[in-house]
Amino acid sequence: MRSSSGRNSSGNNGGSRGGNSGGRGSSGGRGNYRGAGNSRDDKQGRPRKPRPEERSYDVGGTSDGPKRGRGAAARGGAKGGPRQSPQRGGGRTAPARTRELDARIEERNRERYANKPQIKTPKTFPGAEQEGERLQKVLARAGMGSRRACEELIDQARVEVNGKIVVEQGTRVDPDKDEIKVDGLTVATQSYLFFALNKPAGVVSTMEDPDGRQCLGDYVTNRETRLFHVGRLDTETEGIILLTNHGELAHRLTHPKYGVKKTYLAAITGPLPREVGKRLKEGIQLEDGYARADHFRVVEQTGKNYLVEVQLHEGRKHIVRRMLAEAGFPVEKLVRTAFGPIALGDQKSGWLRRLTNTEVGMLMKEVGL
Repeated sequence: MRSSSGRNSSGNNGGSRGGNSGGRGSSGGRGNYRGAGNSRDDKQGRPRKPRPEERSYDVGGTSDGPKRGRGAAARGGAKGGPRQSPQRGGGRTAPARTRELDARIEERNRERYANKPQIKTPKTFPGAEQEGERLQKVLARAGMGSRRACEELIDQARVEVNGKIVVEQGTRVDPDKDEIKVDGLTVATQSYLFFALNKPAGVVSTMEDPDGRQCLGDYVTNRETRLFHVGRLDTETEGIILLTNHGELAHRLTHPKYGVKKTYLAAITGPLPREVGKRLKEGIQLEDGYARADHFRVVEQTGKNYLVEVQLHEGRKHIVRRMLAEAGFPVEKLVRTAFGPIALGDQKSGWLRRLTNTEVGMLMKEVGL
């Protein structure tokens, strides 16, 4: 009886050992030791490897977790991506505030600072206590003429600001807020307009005519901004004439100092000698001094009828007609075909068109603006 019980005991022990040794190669023993949640793993303090469904993958990093450097993986895996902030409290994130809460907070802050006085920082540069721009400068930029002419408008009590007439030179205004008027018409202090008109014959080169004749102002009566003409054309002369509210540009376009050339086509009766062009370029004596043409050529000839082109940068009254008449060839018809870089083209008589940005830039470049 004793021997049989001992054998059974040893047999059981051997079976247990055999089962344990065999379990190391299968699901028991070491397989159970490597599994998640093993008590032996927790007791010995060994790090366990997460299961595939528990692993977190980082773009550009390893499966052990996100990198903590300054590379792409630390920024969320993409260049310029959101920076990952460390989570506190066991991986819990604070709930986002609702829009209603943000609105209440913003309204409360507005009420808190609504009645507080606005603090103005001190200005240290000279003349800082005088805010705004001088009135004559604003008027000149708006196209009312040169600064000297605008000062004369102020002296003549023709300018009013916010309903009050201004007669003091150097008055400062705010072009964005103040209402400025000249002779009762509102002045556009910032917007500039540029137009080209093909003036018909018989139209007077003025914006208003006291005798009631047709004038340039009849073509821009529906404009809110006050415009004025750049230079003049004779009443019987046709062709291009510019209208704008840019005073400095208009002044430079008409001043002989900047040499802006005007081109004319004149119909005359011949015969026309060859030396007439040379004579016009060298200069012809008129009652108010010499007048010289910059360019002269014959465009078309039909028998004794000639169509000639004359180009010059002067703007004296009837200058082309007087030059050709002094040379012995009275003008029958005269058309201005170009003013500087702006050509008349196929624009019909009496038509008004707005200049393009490119054309305005060409005019500015022509006079150095």
